[in-house]
Amino acid sequence: MENPQYPINNMASTWLEKLKEAQKTCLVQDGRRKIHFTFKDGAEMTEEYDLQTSELVVRRWRRQGQLGGAGKWETEVGEEIVPRRMEMEGMVESSSNPIFTRKDIKRKFQWRVRNLPYPIETYSASLDDSSTQVIIRTTNKKYYKKFTIPDMERLGLKLSPDQIHLAHANNTLIISYQKPKEILDIEKQLQEEFKKMKATSDGDMDCRPS
Repeated sequence: MENPQYPINNMASTWLEKLKEAQKTCLVQDGRRKIHFTFKDGAEMTEEYDLQTSELVVRRWRRQGQLGGAGKWETEVGEEIVPRRMEMEGMVESSSNPIFTRKDIKRKFQWRVRNLPYPIETYSASLDDSSTQVIIRTTNKKYYKKFTIPDMERLGLKLSPDQIHLAHANNTLIISYQKPKEILDIEKQLQEEFKKMKATSDGDMDCRPS
């Protein structure tokens, strides 16, 4: 899967090799290329890409549970599979609570926090001391969020505060982080590999280079 046209660091090379060695199935459906990865350690990852733009729409993970069985699917990119609910049975979380989701665009990691009506000057973004987590705060102390960028962690890349950008529209805070060259190079390699995979519009099949 490596290509000398796109130089990558050791951790990136390891991640690409892990993707290469995984068992993969592929499906083209509803305008998306859907790829399912099963890794040697039993972990599973599903990704969905827009066929027109090649943008990542969904990424979910399922890892083995502590007792050896399959765990629950966890969403890394895209909307959650099921609505969020309070712990008490029968209590549905208020629709006015802030809702945090990741929805990337071509050259940026991007997150949206819906139901935040405060003006743009209310928000600030910073990094934690290790430069591995983004911290979002409001001056009125109504919202606080700390999160990582798993893509950067997998490649061992530190975050830079000057790559974070905030915008606000329609009661939604939009947080963007410029993708570094290492990420863009890997994404380009993967898209070239994905386009070589044999896929079906009727059901899953092994994805192998044509």
